[in-house]
Amino acid sequence: MEDQLTLRVPAALARRLDARAKATGVKRSQVVREALHAWLDAAPAPVPPSASVVGVRERIGSYFGAVLLGRASGERDALARQLRAHNWRE
Repeated sequence: MEDQLTLRVPAALARRLDARAKATGVKRSQVVREALHAWLDAAPAPVPPSASVVGVRERIGSYFGAVLLGRASGERDALARQLRAHNWRE
């Protein structure tokens, strides 16, 4: 048994679909099937992140980035000292 898919498209896209179907002499559904096959064959399959990575991203997502600290700021600020102490790149 084949699955059925119903979708809405903008009017301009529907007109383009109608024009392609008429030009090729096939039904609109066939044009959509061929386009979907071509797109799926051309695109690499996405690799889902592991559950542990997603959990970490959710917890620390707002902290992503980099902080550049000079020696002077590290001596004045407690948070800067802690970040510098735990910076594995030094």
